[in-house]
Amino acid sequence: MPRVPRDPQSPAPARPEPPGPPSTGLPSDAPPLLSVHAAVVFLAAGFIGFIMGGLVFLSEKSVPKAVAAGLGSFGLSVPVLHKLIG
Repeated sequence: MPRVPRDPQSPAPARPEPPGPPSTGLPSDAPPLLSVHAAVVFLAAGFIGFIMGGLVFLSEKSVPKAVAAGLGSFGLSVPVLHKLIG
């Protein structure tokens, strides 16, 4: 089917606006729950606690001792990592 030339005096056809991103109902400038610094510190401390708990479990074969060692090393490494990474 041949194209019909458009009349130069007619207005251009209106294009509908593309839909925007869906609204989540939250303000767009809401602060994050954790800063990147805090997330890195907690992630590294969790890794240290997990490794220490695993090592204690492998040596002692006791779950309560492994959990206590993991939680203790997590708790002690958070302030140290906060100062080191900060």
